[in-house]
Amino acid sequence: MQHQPPVTSYNLHSHIKIIMSSKSPPPQSCDTFVVLGDRTKGGHIVFGKNSDRPQDEVQEVVYQPNANHAQGSKVKCTYIEIEQVETTHAVILSKPSWMWGAEMGANDRGVCIGNEAVWTKLQGDDDATERLLGMDLLRLGLERGSTAESALDIITSLLEQHGQGGPCSDTQPGLLYHNSFLIADTKEAWVLETAGRHWVAENIKSGHRNISNTLTITTNMDRSSEGVKEAAKEAGWWDGTSEFNFADAFNADDNSDGGRQQCGQQLLAKLSQGGNFGLVSMLSVLRDEESGICEFSLTEMFEVLRDTESGICRTTDHQHPTAASM
Repeated sequence: MQHQPPVTSYNLHSHIKIIMSSKSPPPQSCDTFVVLGDRTKGGHIVFGKNSDRPQDEVQEVVYQPNANHAQGSKVKCTYIEIEQVETTHAVILSKPSWMWGAEMGANDRGVCIGNEAVWTKLQGDDDATERLLGMDLLRLGLERGSTAESALDIITSLLEQHGQGGPCSDTQPGLLYHNSFLIADTKEAWVLETAGRHWVAENIKSGHRNISNTLTITTNMDRSSEGVKEAAKEAGWWDGTSEFNFADAFNADDNSDGGRQQCGQQLLAKLSQGGNFGLVSMLSVLRDEESGICEFSLTEMFEVLRDTESGICRTTDHQHPTAASM
């Protein structure tokens, strides 16, 4: 009798296929990470992102030079016009061709930003109203922000003023989501997570951090929008006495448990051990196709397989393949 290898966390995917059912759209977006200088070769900050988008959508890489703008002028974003600023930075953007905003990019001041789709308890029919897309907020942060923190301030102020909303695809009008962001410069990084016009932010100065399609900021909030705790308490998502946990309060009830995010976290921890994370390490993360089946217990593995059927790098036969990588 031929010996059969044991079913492990690495070969379980070939033995089991679980079909996920969910009332809200399953995670169909991206993975973004940063490794700070204490974990990298040469002390440089390494930023990476894969952008997963609907099949057949064109994603282009564009360069926009710095520019001066007339006082009182407007900028037409994907759906709405907003006030323009006097000077904008030069930016390199990776963006779906149909929208004004971008999935990821960098500016001439060394600021990099990537965004993620997240599903929250504040989502509803109103999200179809055309406002700023998360991708618009990302581009505005890059065009106007000289540091990671200033880009954070710009994005959050525009979010509070204009809100986020509108279809996030030109072929799938029902693709509506809120956004999280990873913002980095040459000194530090910020994770920004939103639910409607509410937001929280976490400052990252060492180690590594990654985000995917779930809220990840729990109690470690360095900045937040006014009234975010009160909104959670009023809705019955927080008791008002225990320590406030943003992710627990605002993650959609049937949202992903963050399988790819956990796998990416494990990869970063492993590859950054000893402070040797570099270019090859970055490519290893972005090329990882098995990140839906990493080192979890059997019970955790079932949860991962229910939530994601592919990894950080998605091939062209996926409904939302990896369209671009930065």
